[in-house]
Amino acid sequence: GSTYSGKVFRVTFLTLAASLTVPLLGVTVLLDCPIDPQPISLKEPPLLTGALEPNIRLRKAERLWENQLVGPESIVNIGDVLFTGTADGKIIKIEDGEIQTIARIGHGPCGTREDEPTCGRPLGIRVGPNNTLFVADAYYGLYEVNPGTGETKMLVSTKTLIEGQKLSFVNDLTVTQDGRKIYFTDSSSRWQRRDYLYLIMEGTDDGRQVLLEYDTVTKEVKVLMVGLRFPNGVQLSPAEDFVLVQETTMARIRRYYVSGLMKGGADIFVENMPGLPDNIRLSSSGGYWVAMSAVRPNPGFSLLDFLSEKPWIKRMIFKLLSQETVTKFVPKYSLVVELSETGSYRRSFHDPNGVTVAYVSEAHEHNGYLYLGSFRSPFICRLNLQHV
Repeated sequence: GSTYSGKVFRVTFLTLAASLTVPLLGVTVLLDCPIDPQPISLKEPPLLTGALEPNIRLRKAERLWENQLVGPESIVNIGDVLFTGTADGKIIKIEDGEIQTIARIGHGPCGTREDEPTCGRPLGIRVGPNNTLFVADAYYGLYEVNPGTGETKMLVSTKTLIEGQKLSFVNDLTVTQDGRKIYFTDSSSRWQRRDYLYLIMEGTDDGRQVLLEYDTVTKEVKVLMVGLRFPNGVQLSPAEDFVLVQETTMARIRRYYVSGLMKGGADIFVENMPGLPDNIRLSSSGGYWVAMSAVRPNPGFSLLDFLSEKPWIKRMIFKLLSQETVTKFVPKYSLVVELSETGSYRRSFHDPNGVTVAYVSEAHEHNGYLYLGSFRSPFICRLNLQHV
């Protein structure tokens, strides 16, 4: 009787499976998908060897002000005073270990996805020549903030039409030493910061993913590069002859020449990186620190690479799951790389599984330490560069 009951079980199981699968497929077909993903062809990720060899150096970092900050994305210093912008819309000053809110660009309430556009989200932050702060707020635009008085001044509003379109996701900025020019990124004309995962997964270059230039004297905004796939962190070279732009979705860094013989030209500075680059900052050795928002392990399985050429799977995923749920499947692996001035890898700091450092968005070097910003963690990490 066991073969008979086995058959009955198999038939019952298959009937049940089919009766569940058919409606599920039907529902999936009928469900709307919030994104319209395009296939992207990425090269096989670079092997994690040599300067990229996995290690646990980031675990030597210490967590500072734990649970006193919400997602301190970008960090600058004036002397030994640190400044950062947080997910609850604040510009914060940290002096002698004391945390103080100096300004807000948006207004409360804050804390939910729905609140974010009014709450504001300060992302890139820089120090100008007169020790004023320049801040890129994802929802409000470019601002100048007086760190002493907390007074804020709007430079470029997201409501202003630039070549016929508003800015939708102002992300990072870099400022010339004389404070005359600010180069900044608008990551998408379709998605806001709260939908950054849609932006990555959609993979399109919707035309208004751009690098822009703001002239603080003439107040003019110019579009310099268009059609980038998620332009993110930006950094002027030490000689101020080019700007580097992280193109997150494509795992590469583009270079745009702002002066000299190549002015107005562009090329690729680093391609096929071991992760998706977020912010980029100068290193004391004349190179650049790049924080990776996600890694592309090789050897290993890279979910991002697997999905890149399969838009239909992405559609299925986002028909059924929220962005928050999908985020949970992204491996928690923290990685910071140092590039030379020519874009070769000098060294890398890892924290597999994100034990100490999770979700690095920026590495800011100051006085022999690397301060690590994070768009999600409730702390800043500090790594002593002498001890790694």
